[in-house]
Amino acid sequence: MAAAQAGDRRAYERVLASSLSLIRSVARRQGVPVDSIDDVVQETLLTVHRVRHTYDPTRSFDAWLAAIASRRAIDALRSQGRRGRREVHDEFALDQHPDRDDASAEGEREQQALRLRDAIAELPPGQREAVEQLGLKEQTLAEAAALTGRNTGALKVNLHRALKALRGRMHGEP
Repeated sequence: MAAAQAGDRRAYERVLASSLSLIRSVARRQGVPVDSIDDVVQETLLTVHRVRHTYDPTRSFDAWLAAIASRRAIDALRSQGRRGRREVHDEFALDQHPDRDDASAEGEREQQALRLRDAIAELPPGQREAVEQLGLKEQTLAEAAALTGRNTGALKVNLHRALKALRGRMHGEP
């Protein structure tokens, strides 16, 4: 590096080429993901180019380079952390947040609603009544008991059994 500071271009090229493995190992040690290591290498080499005049030839070049590489690795991790909180990955976005106007999503919702209606219709009368009164019409236990003539305990048991049966049918269980 001292020769590179003095203007020896070939020495500078050799220094940069021989620095790559040290920079990569520092980045890996810092926990930089494999797909971002090359970015850290590039940023470190650019920083070395900008601050090469600060290198003291009486000190260890590897320690100087490792300190720069460590800082660039930390910068990359911080950047990924900030970006990770703001960005949504394509697969996640499509699976979790379909377009409201998406015809396939609307069709899927209609199919699920139809399956649910069919599953409710297949329930025994007491369970179906509990689902309709407590779940669909959102009545209180007291209101549903007054309308159906059943006590609140029976309605709770019927609702619990109905929901368990519906979950099984909706998730493909017999």
